[in-house]
Amino acid sequence: MPDELLRPTIGAGVDMSVRPWRLMSQAYVAFFGGVVSTTVIAFLNARRLGVAPDKRRLILLAGAVGLIVAAVVIALVDNSTLSGVRVAIRVVAVVTCLAQLRIQRPMDRAFQLRGQDYRSLWLPGLAAVIGGGIVEALLLAAVAVVL
Repeated sequence: MPDELLRPTIGAGVDMSVRPWRLMSQAYVAFFGGVVSTTVIAFLNARRLGVAPDKRRLILLAGAVGLIVAAVVIALVDNSTLSGVRVAIRVVAVVTCLAQLRIQRPMDRAFQLRGQDYRSLWLPGLAAVIGGGIVEALLLAAVAVVL
């Protein structure tokens, strides 16, 4: 009978064959792709890390709040200064990303303790930046037209 104290608990309930992405790499996706892109990547990464479903819903909620804040920025900022709007939207995306990273951090630390390597975010990140960026641009353009 094995000793309970020696049984591994860090990987309990986590698929050990799927490697997550580095948390700070998600900040690049946020900066270049926006709120939608970073929310998709954070949600997928949280699932890879084994984050509880209620915490994954918090990631989606943070993304929704970030998108609403970006829409409010579009509504409040003078649209004649397009560069100022872009900077403000990027700031909102990075702040949203930081909130989502905080939710993922405990399970990421557990992954680090297992001593495995992270998976590359290049291709999924690039796809999220392009796809999510287009979706977010269309949504925010619709908000700008309505206002």
